[in-house]
Amino acid sequence: MSDFERGATRSIPQAADMSMDAGLRAFMLGVYNKMALGLLLSAAVAYAVATVPAIRDILFLVSETGAFRGYTLPGMILAFAPLALVLIAGFAMRNPSPAGSAALYWTIVSVIGASGAVWVLRYTGGSIASTFLITATAFGALSLVGYTTKRDLTGMGSFLIMGVWGLLLASIVNIFLQQPALYWIINALGVLIFAGLTAYDTQRLKMTYYAIGGDQTALGVATNYGALSLYLDFINMFQFLLAFLGVRRE
Repeated sequence: MSDFERGATRSIPQAADMSMDAGLRAFMLGVYNKMALGLLLSAAVAYAVATVPAIRDILFLVSETGAFRGYTLPGMILAFAPLALVLIAGFAMRNPSPAGSAALYWTIVSVIGASGAVWVLRYTGGSIASTFLITATAFGALSLVGYTTKRDLTGMGSFLIMGVWGLLLASIVNIFLQQPALYWIINALGVLIFAGLTAYDTQRLKMTYYAIGGDQTALGVATNYGALSLYLDFINMFQFLLAFLGVRRE
């Protein structure tokens, strides 16, 4: 899902003046701020859904101690809803407005938060917090690499986006096969793929700013889509790392 609207705003120039630019800094700061607010909203929604029994029991099957045991039918629908939203919006919103792209962003963030309640039910709070800090540290370093590198990451990005679709297909297949080895391979590859996409998306956003120029409407849309891309990179990297670092609740 994280390949949503990558590079679709304008054509990317082959070269740009990468000197210190106040406009670029303001644009990237707007993207990061919106992404951070999205993460906060998702965390709040996930916690609320996981801790309010009237909502939780509609979506999840839990043990007497409140640990995750499975999905109800509405829960299964919710689990696939973020992917469906991204795919549908990718076809439906061909010429989005700033308001429309913002509504899409906050809708996806909220739905992912609700579906992410499964992490609160499945893993201990301490392991979730530590994994989040590790993800944030890695994300910051990788995004800095993407922002500062002089190397063109376009080729790598195209390869990684293909890898996302491969991960999605493998994950669906393993729902039926339930192979532990494939599960761990998917998670390991997921960490690497979304780590690379973090650097790629950051560079793409920087180049998109120069391609857009002073078009404020396009900048508004790019800020929302940029925040969505980086948000999805972060959430997916967090999710795959949690499979390795998370301590399951009993």
